[in-house]
Amino acid sequence: MLVLRQFCQEGVPVAELVLPFELRTKRRLLTQTADGEEVGVLLPSDSRSLREGDYLLADDGRCVAIRAADEKLLQVRCADAASLAKAAYHLGNRHVKVQVGQGWLRLAEDDVLAEMLCQMGLVVERIIAPFEPEQGAYGGGHHHSHGQESAFHYAPKLHLFGRHHDAA
Repeated sequence: MLVLRQFCQEGVPVAELVLPFELRTKRRLLTQTADGEEVGVLLPSDSRSLREGDYLLADDGRCVAIRAADEKLLQVRCADAASLAKAAYHLGNRHVKVQVGQGWLRLAEDDVLAEMLCQMGLVVERIIAPFEPEQGAYGGGHHHSHGQESAFHYAPKLHLFGRHHDAA
């Protein structure tokens, strides 16, 4: 069995793991490569989710490429940015994982959410495509950029409620 325990920056992949989003969030996983070889993914508990284009290093030195599998999705479009932003707000308020593209949003297929979005006047199309949702502003600790998004790092902030402080 091929055992994958760590990320590697790049390499010449000898195999591919084609996984849907849900499985790419797992740190421990028994699966198989695209050509059928059994694989154990045993990443450290503080590891980030696997993303399209990541590479994992096997115990035997081989490199394995991660590919996002095609999934049943909803693709949401509309004519104006404000309506799309409102849709993103309402989906985020429901903690829905969303992929953001140029003029569209994608989310996992869900009949209730599709109806809500249609009622908001958006065009909802059922598609099959890879799903790479946003990781979130605070989820970038171990993230590396693929050019379209960047890691966010914010200093911790202490909120003092009920106290007023004069700036000195």
